[in-house]
Amino acid sequence: MPISTGDEMKSRSWRLDESTYSQVPDAVYRVAVLPFGATEPHNLHLPYGTDCFEATVIGDHVCEAASKRGAKVVLLPTTPFGVQTNMRRLPLAINVNPATLDAWVTDVIDSLIASGIHKILILNSHGGNDFKPLLRTLAGKDIQVFLCDWFQMVKDVYFEIFEQPEDHAGEMETSLALAYFPQLVMHKDDGQLAADSGQTNPTRFPAVNQGWVQITRRWDLLTTNTGSGDPHAASAEKGRQVMQVIEHRLADFLVELDTTKLDEQFPF
Repeated sequence: MPISTGDEMKSRSWRLDESTYSQVPDAVYRVAVLPFGATEPHNLHLPYGTDCFEATVIGDHVCEAASKRGAKVVLLPTTPFGVQTNMRRLPLAINVNPATLDAWVTDVIDSLIASGIHKILILNSHGGNDFKPLLRTLAGKDIQVFLCDWFQMVKDVYFEIFEQPEDHAGEMETSLALAYFPQLVMHKDDGQLAADSGQTNPTRFPAVNQGWVQITRRWDLLTTNTGSGDPHAASAEKGRQVMQVIEHRLADFLVELDTTKLDEQFPF
């Protein structure tokens, strides 16, 4: 993502990576947003950094909207690596084991607590990152950590915007890429996406295929070119539509979180 300068940089006061030490010590922050991505292949047409770019642009939109409504929120830089144990056989899918990632997040949260921030939102853009067990580990401490897997929060309106189901590098992710980082989306000479159809292979077990029994899916066996979900109906307009939903819902939450007192009954 490009780095802003001058007046534009001053206007993005919610971004820690663009703030200076002349600004931060006197700033008031009550809520921190921690975006998490991954470095992994996304079919043949989307970049390895897709989850990172999504987390950054979503965090930026949401924190800007909340900040403009008076919320004292700070957006931390996006973590570029995540859990890739099921992509070990794919080149340069950079794995961080779950226990390592949890320890890393805990250290970051300790730094936030030391800076007086006790309300934290983990904004996750990678399905392999499972932070719910960590929330249970942290429960009862003098903090409140919330988790948003943004791709889960739009399920109720998904088919009002998109045609094909989304799993990985499908219609929704491709639409966001076309809207917010189109220069990184690969096309063929005829203008069509340089992607396969995102078909997946079933396992040998009906119980697994039906979802009654769960496994960690090996991506090199599940997919042909790492895509799961047909991306060809994607458009930039659909990406902007889903961003509007995410921005509205999460900005409302951040404003409420900022103004709600952190007392013994919080969040009830």
